[in-house]
Amino acid sequence: MGEIVFWTIIRTIIIIPAVWLLRGYLDFEIWFVLNIFIIYLVIIHPTITQYRLFEEKNKDIVESTLCSSCIHFDKSAILCLKHDLHPTEKFLPCEGLDWEPKSSVKNPD
Repeated sequence: MGEIVFWTIIRTIIIIPAVWLLRGYLDFEIWFVLNIFIIYLVIIHPTITQYRLFEEKNKDIVESTLCSSCIHFDKSAILCLKHDLHPTEKFLPCEGLDWEPKSSVKNPD
């Protein structure tokens, strides 16, 4: 997930000055519309596509591993927070020894 954020920031850093330079060569109405298309095509669409690929790649880990039902599992990063390692289908960071079910967490009333 961090890679998606990193490349979105890099694309934004490159696009902002480029769009700003275009402002001097185009009428405001054309520049504004072109600006919206460029931001969508270069920043938003690739970010959404990368996120969908991330979700697809990690779908099996989230749905069918022991880690996904543990309180130490962060679904957004596919990360074991207790061991700071990324689980896979064949690798459990704690080998099941530190597994605690999410249902064991008590909600304060």
